[in-house]
Amino acid sequence: MERIEVDGGKASVALREDGIIHIIWNSTVMIEAFDATAAMAAAYELTSGREHPLLVDMTTTASLSRQARAVFSRPSVASRIALLGRSPVDRILANWSMKVQKLPCPTRFFDSTAEAEKWLRLENTPADNRTQP
Repeated sequence: MERIEVDGGKASVALREDGIIHIIWNSTVMIEAFDATAAMAAAYELTSGREHPLLVDMTTTASLSRQARAVFSRPSVASRIALLGRSPVDRILANWSMKVQKLPCPTRFFDSTAEAEKWLRLENTPADNRTQP
């Protein structure tokens, strides 16, 4: 598995053997536009610009700025995005972000890594931006 540390040291991005891009944000980071841009640039570098499913581990992040959300709402190498969180607060923040941002691909929130990975591997499913119940 190839891994790149994001400029600024707030995250790492890996292209896993199963073809999933995995962004892991470090504990208690505040994600700003620069960080989001650097993470997506690393994903682009790892995939040579080809689309792959994206797993974003946000379980320990402190915050995500409005400008960072705007970066993540741009088309990228992500074919589908699974947001992984742990708490009800993570779910509320993810739901709110998905409702106010026009997302470039199907995006869902999960509190289970296994469920997120299962959904990312699905093909030919209806595109939607709703969260999992």
